Amino acid sequence: MTDMFRFFTDEILLDSRVMHERLVADAADRGLLDVAYHTVDSPVGSLLLAATEQGLVKVAFDRQDHEAVLAELASLISPRILRAPARLDPVARQLDEYFTGERHAFDVPLDLRLARGFRRAVLDHLPEIAYGRTESYAQVAAAAGSPRAVRAVGTACALNPVPVVVPCHRVVRSDGSYGQYAGGEEAKRVLLTMEAA
Repeated sequence: MTDMFRFFTDEILLDSRVMHERLVADAADRGLLDVAYHTVDSPVGSLLLAATEQGLVKVAFDRQDHEAVLAELASLISPRILRAPARLDPVARQLDEYFTGERHAFDVPLDLRLARGFRRAVLDHLPEIAYGRTESYAQVAAAAGSPRAVRAVGTACALNPVPVVVPCHRVVRSDGSYGQYAGGEEAKRVLLTMEAA
């Protein structure tokens, strides 16, 4: 009886996966898939990855409540969101390489529509901070063209829609302490320690 139950359970799961894959393919073919998402495990916890056709639009830590993040993306971008891992395979692969120390910079298309103005200028500068290095909030403010906007740099980093990939974790206080981070201080410590090794 147990083997038969297991057989039927496996068949139902297989059918469910096949139906979901068809739904994703049909939505993509008809131009109805505006935001694809997938979650991956990492040394800093579960990461939600979301992408539009233009590129990676969101990376969220588990502590940011993935369901709330998806609801926000539905509100800000489009309610046509589906779990569609294939669109995010290149990002997931590069994250794996990064966490194993094989990759020091990301090379994936980005959709930075969630950051504007000075916040966008800060995000444009962050990939220039080399792997294993850090810059202070003041240094980033100067590099982004507004030397007195130190607090605004902190806000830009806190609201970075694609952390890890756009490395806001490399921005620290002038005294070298970590400061705030969307993934929490422990996640920032893990990333900086890994890069320093």
